[in-house]
Amino acid sequence: MTDDLLQQALIEIEDVTVKRQQQALLDGVDWRTEKGQHWALLGANGSGKTTLLQTILGYLWPTTGTVHALGHRLGAYDVRELRKKIGFVSSNMDARMEQGDSARAIVATGRLATYGLYDKPDEADMERAAALLDDLAASHVADQPYHTLSQGEKQKVLIARALMADPELLILDEPCNGLDFPSRERLQQAIETIGRQASGPQLIYVTHYPDEIVPTISHVMVLAKGSVVASGEKRDVLSDDVLSRAFSVPVHVMWHDDYPIVRVRR
Repeated sequence: MTDDLLQQALIEIEDVTVKRQQQALLDGVDWRTEKGQHWALLGANGSGKTTLLQTILGYLWPTTGTVHALGHRLGAYDVRELRKKIGFVSSNMDARMEQGDSARAIVATGRLATYGLYDKPDEADMERAAALLDDLAASHVADQPYHTLSQGEKQKVLIARALMADPELLILDEPCNGLDFPSRERLQQAIETIGRQASGPQLIYVTHYPDEIVPTISHVMVLAKGSVVASGEKRDVLSDDVLSRAFSVPVHVMWHDDYPIVRVRR
């Protein structure tokens, strides 16, 4: 691949297979995301979404194939430096936060992607943290202890924390897990706001619910059993046929205000 093509792509995955104990967790995956695109990674539980994320972040090594992230080939660049340019948010991160600290203090630690004795945030960090919480309509929790927040509020705090380092890529791994309907709606509105920022990061939104795919998401890749079912522009990919194959159940896709609405055919 030429250098020019790599500069256009944020993620470039070519014929990637990941095997563990003779089982293919990913099988011949090709995926290219370009600047200006926001992607959803969609699939049922066990489809390979988490394995693909771990491969992009350098936590898993592909059995075959090549992975480029932000223009760097996996294995030829310091993966610790690469991760500093990628914001990653998962509900599993909750337990690693200092539960008694304020939401603003938690966000501020994201500048160096650390939380410890030797990397305390300064006043400028705290001001930026407050501004990010405000951008996500969460300024009202800035001074509240993290452990007192609702799950949706915690997710906003973790997203703001990931944005502190001005990442080129922001991966949101099933951010709406465990949220009730109003909390999910508020979080989706915050994600939509991030996606519409001209200077913001590229989004990769990981989910097994098609109706969580917000309007700012322009492209979708669908996985099933470690293989790509379809990949491309959102309206082309989110079809009855593709989703029926991916989830092994007949479905019908409708659209409302650029949100997909998926129903099982009965």
